[in-house]
Order: sequence, then C-alpha cells, then structure tokens
Amino acid sequence: MKKKRRVRFNLYFGLAAILMVIMLLVIIIANLISQAFRVELSMYPMIFISAACLLIAVAVATVIAKWLFDPIAELGRALDKVAEGDYTVRVSTRSRFREVRSIYKNFNLMAKELEATEILQTDFISNVSHEFKTPINAIEGYATLLQDSGQTQEECQAYAERILFNTRRLSELVGNILLLSRLDNQVIQSRRSPFRLDEQVRKAIILLEPKWSKKNTAFDVEMEELTYTGDESLLLHVWSNLIDNAVKFGPEGGMVRIRLTGTENGPVFTIEDNGPGVPEEAQKHIFDQFYQTDSSHKMEGNGLGLALVKKIMTVSGGEVSVENVPEGGCRFTVSLPGESA
Repeated sequence: MKKKRRVRFNLYFGLAAILMVIMLLVIIIANLISQAFRVELSMYPMIFISAACLLIAVAVATVIAKWLFDPIAELGRALDKVAEGDYTVRVSTRSRFREVRSIYKNFNLMAKELEATEILQTDFISNVSHEFKTPINAIEGYATLLQDSGQTQEECQAYAERILFNTRRLSELVGNILLLSRLDNQVIQSRRSPFRLDEQVRKAIILLEPKWSKKNTAFDVEMEELTYTGDESLLLHVWSNLIDNAVKFGPEGGMVRIRLTGTENGPVFTIEDNGPGVPEEAQKHIFDQFYQTDSSHKMEGNGLGLALVKKIMTVSGGEVSVENVPEGGCRFTVSLPGESA
C-alpha cells in the first residue's frame, strides 16, 4: 500500500511539475507579447491559468493511476503471494491497455504451471516413498525369517530368492529414476551410431526370456532388416519396456505380435498383446511417471517403464502412442525419425 501511494505521489508531482513548467512558459510568452506589442496584460488570467494547470495535472494523474498503476499494484500483491509459495493465486483485469491484459494472462499461466509442478513434485515424492517402502519391508521381513534357526533349507532358499527379487526391484527402480532425471536435465550425451535395429529388438526379446517362458508366451515376429543411426543404449530401454509390458499384461500362454517396418519418414515399430487392453481414461495418463492401471500395485512394476519410453522418444525426436486392438489387447506404436539406412 505504501508503494502504491508513493507511486501515485511521484506521478502527481511529475505531472504537476510539467504543467507548472508549461504555465511558466505561457507567462514568459505572454510577457514577451506584452513587451513586443506594448499591451498590458492583467495577472488574473495568469492566476487562472496556473490553477487550471494544477487541476488538470491532478485529474490526469488520477486517471492514469486508475488505469495503469492500480493493475500494476494488484499484480505486485499477487507476485508477493507467489513468492510466499501460494501458487493458487489468479488475477483478472478490465484494463483497456492490451499490454496489461497480456501481462495478467502470462502471470496466470505462470502460476498455473508452478502449481502443476508443485503437485507433480508432491506426487513424485509420495510415489517414490511408496515404491521404495514396499520392497524394503519385504526384504526386512524375509531377512527376519532367515534369522529363525527353525526354518528348513527349502524355506531359507525361498526367503533368499524373495530377498534377491526385491533387491533387483529396488535396483531397477533406482536405475529408472536416475535415467529419467538425467533425461529431464539433458545430462545424457547422445551417442549416435549405426546399428541393426531388428537385431536389437531380438536381443531385447532374448533378455526377457525368463519372464515370457514362465508364462508360456508365444511371439509372432516380422521385422525388416533395418540399419538405424541413433542412441543404441537408450533405444534398448524402449524395446525392453514395451516387450516386458506385453508379456506382463498378456494372459498365460498368450501371444505377442511384433512388427518392424521402414517407411519414408523412418522406422515404425508396433507391438500387440491379447490382454485386457487399456481403459480409455487410462490411455491419457499411461505415460505419466508412476502411473499404473492396476491401482492396487499387485502387478510387478513401478510405473516408470512407459514414462521412460515416452521421455526417450521425446529426446530422440520420435513418437509413441497406444490404442486398443478391436479383437482384444492393446497396441503400442513407436515411430522413429528418418535415420534408417
């Protein structure tokens, strides 16, 4: 409020000074005219002119302060709230100045983005805490059971396997979080080199053999021989995550169909499963970090795989999309930029 009064006072003072200078110039010119034409001028008109100039200065200052400085003062108060951490504040104006309306619009957009960022950070911390807590509790529980000397050899072996399973789960979670962080901050230096894209997809299938053989999942694979120039290590994450998802959400003894073709715009990779598909509402968030269609978290995973796929595609200049297949299941399509040879 003090700043607002100081601004108005400076405005009044400035305009009054300008008009007083104008008034003095009028008096000087009047005196020159009087001396040149030997005409005697009365002081009463001069006093009237001075009073009129002063009143005009006050009126003009009031109008300008109302149209221009009031919106600025309101914006200043809103900025103070944002500085204090209140990102819900919004401002509105009926100012006739287009620049003022533009500033208000940009401020509201900034506040909205800051609010969304704060929500994402809060959700991220909550989700990370949950994903870390579950395997850590499991490891602690099985380690406690191992301390019991009354356990059989088979039971100890089973507990040790569960501890290893949850340790790997933690390791995968930490690795995915670090990779996402490096991608978000553009720390990773792109190492582009030519490699066989179809052979890399086959490598990803072989690496996941323990998972799909356990579920008796069959594969229908048709891929063209394609040499692609890109970041080989990052793209391996894409195929591994998509194939892992297809196996995970497909039924026992299900089928996974993989196609890789070269087009004028670049390679196109598609993968289909015959699982339950993805609900339409879930498709809007399926690439969000920690989002899982299974809210109970019964399925193995941490909700970072598809977020990684989306981020890698963004960094690589490609695209990834998801849709349900009419006969059942879902289809992921990856379109890479035209770097194939």
